[in-house]
Amino acid sequence: MDYLEGLNPPQREAVEHTEGPLMIIAGAGSGKTRVLTYRIAHLIHAKGIDPFQILSLTFTNKAASEMRHRIERLIGLEARNTWMGTFHSIFAKILRVESEKLGFPSNFTIYDTDDSKSLIKSIVKEMRLDDKVYKPNTVWSRISGAKNRLISWENYINDPYIKADDEAAMKPRMGEIYRAYQKRLFKSSAMDFDDLLFNTNVLFRDHPDVLNKYQQRFRYVLVDEFQDTNLSQYLITKKLAAVHQNICVVGDDAQSIYAFRGADIQNILNFEKDYPDLEVVKLEQNYRSTKNIVEAANSIIAKNKAQLKKNVWTQNDNGDLIELIKAASDNEEGRMVASTIFEEKNNKKLENSDFAILYRTNSQSRAIEEALRKMNITYKIVGGLSFYQRKEIKDLMAYMRYVVNQDDEEAFKRIINYPKRGIGASSVEKMMVSAYEHDIPLWKVINNAGSFLSGRAANAVADFSTLIKSFKMETERKDAYEAASAIAKQSGLLRELYEDKTIEGLNRYENVQELLNAIKEYVDNPENEDKSLGAFLQEIALLTDNDRDKDEVDAVTLMTIHSSKGLEFRQVFVVGLEEDLFPSQMMMQSREDLEEERRLFYVATTRAMEKLYLSYAITRYRFGRLLNCEPSRFLEEVDPNCIKVTKRKGRQLGSSSFGQQNTNGSEGKSGFIGLKRPSMRANTTAKVHTPSPDFKPSNTNNLMEGMKVEHPKFGYGKVLKVEIEGINKKATIGFDNFGDKTLLLSFAKLRIVES
Repeated sequence: MDYLEGLNPPQREAVEHTEGPLMIIAGAGSGKTRVLTYRIAHLIHAKGIDPFQILSLTFTNKAASEMRHRIERLIGLEARNTWMGTFHSIFAKILRVESEKLGFPSNFTIYDTDDSKSLIKSIVKEMRLDDKVYKPNTVWSRISGAKNRLISWENYINDPYIKADDEAAMKPRMGEIYRAYQKRLFKSSAMDFDDLLFNTNVLFRDHPDVLNKYQQRFRYVLVDEFQDTNLSQYLITKKLAAVHQNICVVGDDAQSIYAFRGADIQNILNFEKDYPDLEVVKLEQNYRSTKNIVEAANSIIAKNKAQLKKNVWTQNDNGDLIELIKAASDNEEGRMVASTIFEEKNNKKLENSDFAILYRTNSQSRAIEEALRKMNITYKIVGGLSFYQRKEIKDLMAYMRYVVNQDDEEAFKRIINYPKRGIGASSVEKMMVSAYEHDIPLWKVINNAGSFLSGRAANAVADFSTLIKSFKMETERKDAYEAASAIAKQSGLLRELYEDKTIEGLNRYENVQELLNAIKEYVDNPENEDKSLGAFLQEIALLTDNDRDKDEVDAVTLMTIHSSKGLEFRQVFVVGLEEDLFPSQMMMQSREDLEEERRLFYVATTRAMEKLYLSYAITRYRFGRLLNCEPSRFLEEVDPNCIKVTKRKGRQLGSSSFGQQNTNGSEGKSGFIGLKRPSMRANTTAKVHTPSPDFKPSNTNNLMEGMKVEHPKFGYGKVLKVEIEGINKKATIGFDNFGDKTLLLSFAKLRIVES
C-alpha cells in the first residue's frame, strides 16, 4: 500500500513485523500513533486478518477514537470491527457479557471516584471510626493500590506485612473497611474502576473456558502507552496473548510518570524477560520539537539510571534557545509569564491556544490566573471540575443510574429527597438499616415502605417507588434520549433548576440541557449500536479526563504536567522549578522517586514544539507562609548550550524582575544566571538520609548556633544561625550532604545530637 512509503525505516519495520512479540520504544514526538494506526491497517489490508480478531488497548477513549478514524480513512469502514478502546472500556464490555459468572447482573453500575469516596465515608461513619484518621481519600487510595496489585480484601486482611504497615500508619482497621466496601459494592450491583480490571483477572483465573474464548478471539493484541500499565493490566494482556504470542507493546520508559496511580515502569523495562524472542524497534526521530528542545530533553533524561537507552534526534531547525526566567516571587512569576505571552502573541501573530503553562501542582495556578486575568488573556484550566462532576449533572445521572439499577445505593442516597419530597435523613437511615437487618435489598424496603415507615414519609417513599417504576418502563420502551428527557422532566429536576433565576441557576439549567444534547448526539451516532440508557451510562462512566475536555474556545491552557502527557503546543512554560516543589518534597525518598520526577520534567519539556520557557521564583507562598526557595536541581541538568537567561519583566514591574548577572558578568548560553548554589549541589542524586533507630524530634525552643542536629531527610548538620521573623523562628543549618538549608522550626523535625 502507498501509505508505507511515507514511513521512515524504523516505523516501517514496526508496521510490517506482524508475527510474534514486538516492543516499539517510541521517543517523544516520534509518530507512534501513526505507527499503531498503520500497523492495524496493515494487519487487516495486507495480511487479511479479521478486524474482530484485533484487540487494541489505549489509555483514553479519545486516542482510540482518533486511531479508529485514521484507520477508516486508510482501509474503510471495516476498521470499526476492531476491538479498540481503553483497558476499562474493553474489559467492562467483557464483564457485562460474563458478569453472571462473578455473581453480578449485566447492568451493574460503575462507581466513579466520588461514588467510591462517598461509600467509604458512610462505612467509616457506620463503624464509628475517626474520619480524620480514616480520611476517604486515604482509604480509597489504599484500597485502589491493593486492587492494582491484585490483593483482594481476604488477602489484605490475612497478610501480616500489610497489617503491620496499617498499624504503623495508625490505621489498623483498614482491612475491615476494605471488606465492608467490597461487600457493599457487591450488594449495590456495582464495581469501581479498579474492579473492572481486578474482576477481569478473577474471571480469567477462575474460568479457563472464558479465558480460552477470548484468547482465540484476539489473535493480535496491541497495547499503547505500555509504560503506564500496572500489574493488573499487564497480567490481563499477557494472558490474552499467551496462545498466539502476537503481542505488540508501544511505549517510552522516559515518559513513565504515573507510579502514584499504580503504573509499574518495570513492565516495560523487563518485558524482554517474559518474551526472550522479543523483537525491539526504536523510533528515535522526533518530528515535534526543535533541535534545542530535543537536545535539552536528552540531557535531562540521560541522568536516569533505570532506562532503555535510545538516541532521540530531529531534522528540525535549531530553533530558539530555551529561556530561563527568574522571578522574585510567585506573583511576579505569573506576571512575567503573562507579559511574555502577550508579547509573543503580538510579535508572532499567535493564538492563545498556541500556549500552555505547566505546573507540578494545581495550587500553583492561582498566581498565573490572576496575572492572565489582569492582561485580559483568555485561559482554561484542564483537570479542574469537569462537566460530569457538576452537581446538577451528577443529580440527573444518579436518577438515570437508579432507574437502570435499583441496587445502586449511592444513586439512591443522592436522589431520594431531591427535589424535596418530604423524606428526611432519619427516614433514609431507617430504610437502609432495615435492609441490612433483614438482609433484603433496599429496593424491597422502598416498595414496601408502609411496613418500615409511617405517616407522610411512608407515602412519599411509595410515590418515589411508583415514579422509578414508571421511569423503568420508559427506559425499556425508549432510547436513551427519550428516557433521559422523561426522567429530567417528570422527576421535577428540570423544573427545580428552571425556577432558580440566578445566574448560577441558569447555568445549571443550561448544563442539564447540554447533558441531554450529549445523549441525543450519542443516540444519533450510527457507530453506537446499543442506544439504550444503560449503554449511554456505561460510556459516560468510562470517560477519562482527557476525553471530557471539549472546549473549543481559543484559550491559553493551564494544567499539571501529569495532565499534559500526549499533548503538544507551540510554546510551553514550565513554572515553579524550585527544590521541594519540582522535584516534589514527597518524591525524594529514593532514587526511584527522584527518577520519576525527572521523567516528569522530561515530559514537560517535550510538550514544546517551537519555544520552551523554564521559570522559578526566589520566594513563594506555600501553606500560608512566605518561603525562600532555591532553584530546582533539574535546571543544572539541562545542557547549558541549549539555554539562555533573558532580561524579562512583567508589565507593571520594576527592575527587580530582570534576570540576574552571574559572577563574571556574562549572560546567555552558559550562564545559569542566579543559580548560585551551595557547592554540594553538584551531587544531584545525594542519598536521602535514613534516620537513626532512636530518632525522636527534640524540643527546639532553645536551639542555638553551633549545635549539631539530625534531620530525618537531610541527615546530620550544624546550626549556623537562628533567627526570629515575626512569629516564626527559623534556623539555617549546614548539612553534611545537602548543604545549607533554612528551616522553620515549627515544622522541622530535628533531633539535637550535641549541645
